[in-house]
This record gives sequence, C-alpha cells and structure tokens, in this order.
Amino acid sequence: MKKFILIIMLVVCSGMLRAQTIKSGDYTTKYTISSDGTIKNSSYTMVGRITGNGTVQNAHYQTIGYISDGRIQDGSHSTVGYVKNDGTVQNSSYTTIGYIKDDGRVQNKSYSTIGHASGVKKEWAALVFFFFDF
Repeated sequence: MKKFILIIMLVVCSGMLRAQTIKSGDYTTKYTISSDGTIKNSSYTMVGRITGNGTVQNAHYQTIGYISDGRIQDGSHSTVGYVKNDGTVQNSSYTTIGYIKDDGRVQNKSYSTIGHASGVKKEWAALVFFFFDF
C-alpha cells in the first residue's frame, strides 16, 4: 500500500512543466518528476507515471491507483487518504497525520519538519511523505 501511494505521488507530479524534486529532511533528493510524466527514483530508475485523467500507473504501465480533488485511492477505488486545501493530511479514518506548508516544508503531526517539496502540489507531497516509510 505504501509503495502504491508513493508511486501515485510521484506520477501525479508529472504534470509540471519542469522537473520537480521530492527531498528528505536533510535535503537529499529522493525522486524526480519529469514534464512528460515519468517519475524516477534517486538512482534514475523509472518507478511510475500518471495519465492526464488522474490514473496512476507503475513502471509497467499497470493501473495502481487514482488521485482526484485531494482524495487518494488504490487500484480498487478504496480511499486511503485525504489532503485538504490547507495542507492538512489525513488517513482514511480522517485522523490528521501531518501537514504540507505553503513553502514546501513537510511536517509530521508534531510539527517537526521531515522533508521538503517546494514547487510540488500539496496532495502529491503528502502521498510520498505520509503514506510511505520515507
């Protein structure tokens, strides 16, 4: 489940016109999302992509999930989490698990900074940091 959401996060970011990066708390680049929708890990290996309609695919182009309007779903359309407009991240039970700040800082529920995603949409950053062991 965690890898599914990670791939979703990475793939969704592909809509950007330039490459975007997801970084850990110590600013180490973990993922890069290219303008063509390709998501690569720090070893430059493709891990997934997203289509224009919000369908998330793995590196083998198999559908593994969906993202739309702040709701993250798995391949069976079961909701696994939410990202509110203010950057609050919740699990499927609506429990707050963290925050994505406007400046790209990613914080856990105790407000400790755990990563950085400047220029990346909040819902995409939330997928990487809160639904995976990043």
